[in-house]
Amino acid sequence: MRVVIAEDLALLRDGLIRLLEAHTFTVVAAVDNGPDLHTALIDHKPDVAVVDVRLPPTFTDEGLQAAISARTQIPGLPILVLSQHVEQLYARELLSDDAGGVGYLLKDRVFDINQFIEAIRRVADGGTAMDPAVISQLLARQDQSGPLAQLTPANAKSSPKWPKAAPTPPSPDASTSPKKPSANTSTTSSPNSTSPSSDDSRRVLAVLAYLNGQ
Repeated sequence: MRVVIAEDLALLRDGLIRLLEAHTFTVVAAVDNGPDLHTALIDHKPDVAVVDVRLPPTFTDEGLQAAISARTQIPGLPILVLSQHVEQLYARELLSDDAGGVGYLLKDRVFDINQFIEAIRRVADGGTAMDPAVISQLLARQDQSGPLAQLTPANAKSSPKWPKAAPTPPSPDASTSPKKPSANTSTTSSPNSTSPSSDDSRRVLAVLAYLNGQ
C-alpha cells in the first residue's frame, strides 16, 4: 500500500515512516510543507495520505488545504488527517464531500499502534475513521437537530476514550494483518473493543449526514 506522509516535525515524520514500513506500507513521499504535499499527492496518487494540518510556510491549515485541493483533482483520494488541532472550516469541507476515504485523528489521543494502523487501512479502503473528540469539536457550535437528533446526551457521554497507557513499539516481524473492521465507518475506540459499536458508527454516520447537508 503506497503512502504519502506530510509532517513538519522531522522526528515524528521519520517515526511515521519507520512505523508504516514496519507494517508493509510503502512510503512514496514524506514532505514537510503544504506545496510539496499537493505536488506529491498529484504526482504519486497514493493509496492513502497521512497529513498534518499545520505545515509551513504559515503553519495554519496548509495540510488540509492541500489535501482538499488534491481531492478535487483526484476524487476520493484517501486522506487521514493526523494533527494536534481541529480546524473546523476545512475539516468540515474535507469530511462533507461525500466521497469517503477520510479520517481525522488527534496525535495526543493515539495510544494504540494497531488501532492507528487499522484506521489508515480503513481510510485507504474508502471508509472513515474519526476521533470522538473531533466529532465533538465539529458539533460544539451546532444545533442538535435533523440527523443529529439521535446524538443524545447519554450517547455523547459514552463516546469511547483512548487509553492512558503508552504503546509498545511494533517490531518489523510483528503481525501486519489487523482484524478487519465490522464497518467502514466508525469512530476510533478502546483497544479492549474488537470492533466499533453500533452507537459509534451511528454517531459518525449522523455527523457525516449533517455535514453533507450543510
